[in-house]
Amino acid sequence: MAASVDVVEFQLGEEHYALDIQIAREIVEMMPITPLPRAPDYLAGIINLRGEITNIIDLRDLLGLPGSEETENRKIVVLMPDVTNGSNVGIIVDDVHSVVSVRNEQIERISDGITSSISSYVKAIIKIGDEEDEKAKTLIIWLDVQKVIGDLGGDQANR
Repeated sequence: MAASVDVVEFQLGEEHYALDIQIAREIVEMMPITPLPRAPDYLAGIINLRGEITNIIDLRDLLGLPGSEETENRKIVVLMPDVTNGSNVGIIVDDVHSVVSVRNEQIERISDGITSSISSYVKAIIKIGDEEDEKAKTLIIWLDVQKVIGDLGGDQANR
């Protein structure tokens, strides 16, 4: 039996992404977000989630991805406080698909080189789908959300 890891598969635009299941506290339906004055573009605003003020980050903006017209299935993935230095943070994604169990042989690490600037946020590429037909495989970009959010903290301190 090959070792496997569980990830949450989600969508931004047409692309599929994943994050470690341990860092996701919960997934909530999209709700009205209160914008904050002078907030950076990626900070959509705040929500009141069961009495807790939660910062909401637009992951698409943060990663420099194009905007989407698709808002119907948008969700907020609320992250575990230990990932976000104790603050309440949620990230907006276009849709959450499922929890996927990924076997080690489906995971391909990204080598440095041309992709070095992005590879710091990408843990690996996950290949899912037909073993026989390479074209039928779905590629899922496994994001290091903890690093993405961690780098924000440093960014804020430099202002």
